[in-house]
Amino acid sequence: MNPEDLQQLTTRKMPFGKYEGQLIADLPGPYLAWFARQGFPQGEIGRLLALMHEVDHNGLNALLEPLR
Repeated sequence: MNPEDLQQLTTRKMPFGKYEGQLIADLPGPYLAWFARQGFPQGEIGRLLALMHEVDHNGLNALLEPLR
């Protein structure tokens, strides 16, 4: 993980699906958990979703607040 990845969670928007247009950092935990069960997409968006799932699952969302 690069330090820039955390910043991207607060600036990058979900490009598809039910939450299209919403910041990755604002995606609900159950949606991220669904991806974890079904498989994350390939590429950068999948990597960011996996990272956000880890942040959310471990209760570390407060780490993102200073980056907003």
